[in-house]
Formats: sequence, structure tokens, C-alpha cells
Amino acid sequence: MMEDLVNGRCGWCGTDERYVKYHDEEWGQLVTDDRTLFEFLVLESAQAGLSWITILKKREGYRQAFCEFDAKQVAEMTDKDVERLMEFGGIVRNRLKIKSTITNARLFLSIQEEFGSFYNYTLSFFPNNKPIINTPRSLSEIPVSSPESDAMSKDMKKRGFKFFGTTICYAHLQATGFVNDHLMKCICRKM
Repeated sequence: MMEDLVNGRCGWCGTDERYVKYHDEEWGQLVTDDRTLFEFLVLESAQAGLSWITILKKREGYRQAFCEFDAKQVAEMTDKDVERLMEFGGIVRNRLKIKSTITNARLFLSIQEEFGSFYNYTLSFFPNNKPIINTPRSLSEIPVSSPESDAMSKDMKKRGFKFFGTTICYAHLQATGFVNDHLMKCICRKM
């Protein structure tokens, strides 16, 4: 069983240097920049069925493969790009996930047009348009989904997004700080 705290941090990050840095510097920090929100959407979608550390280790490969996470450039990618990326070892070479990243980029742009930003769209699923700060005391208290992730993923699915069910959506909301699930005794906890 995973320890709740490891070295004063949420136990899920363990002691892997990359994971600890991600935990300390990114996870749970509110992201307002749409390019970074798109990056996490790409990474979280790629993670479906895999461990997050696998994707973190390939993050630079994803950055290279998907135009520094420029949604406009990704939206213009073609089947030729898909074939090229199927040969690129810097990412998880799953044709459906690669194609869905391109589709998701196009849909991401339509949401930006409709809501002004993907940030505004995300906040629209939260009470009073504000992020949620939870107060978990143990890892077992952290949910894998929420009413917000249920509603957002349902809406995104209706719009045509792929690899973004409620569990992946909740992980995305945690990663981008719309939900703060740092344990109460975690060194990153902000009161």
C-alpha cells in the first residue's frame, strides 16, 4: 500500500526526482494559460491506461511531436503527420491517441472561440467559477472523479473529444489546479 506522505509530500509521487519536481512545482497549481492547459489535455489523454510517470518521462517527446503544444499547429496536422509520429519513439505510439490529439486540438480551438478561452470553459463547470480546494488527510480520501469532472467530460465527449473520460478529466483538473488535492500535511499545501 502506498504511504500517504513520503518526505512530507503526497505519497503518490514517491521519491522519483521527476515525479517529486512535478508534484512540488506543477501539480495543483492553477493554470490560467491556454497553451499549458492544452499541454495537460494532450498529456492526460495520452496517459489513459498508462501510468503518469510513463507520460512524464516522455513529456519532451510530446512537446517535440505536437508543436510545443500549439493547438493551432496541431489542429492542422494530417494523416502524413500521424504516420510520421507512429515512427517517433519519443511518445506513446498509439494511432488512436495520436489521431485523437489532432481532433482534440480542433475541438479545443472551437471551445476557445466559444468561451474566449479554455480556462473560462473549464471554470464554467465549477461553483461560482472558482477552483476547489479539498482537504484530504489521506490518499484514500482523494476521489478519482467529481461532479465537475463528470459534467466537463460529458460535455467534452458530446463535443467529440476522445480519451477524456471523467477519471482522466479529474486528473487534468488536479494537475492544472482547478482542484487542489494536496494532502493537508503535504509541504505544498497552501492554506
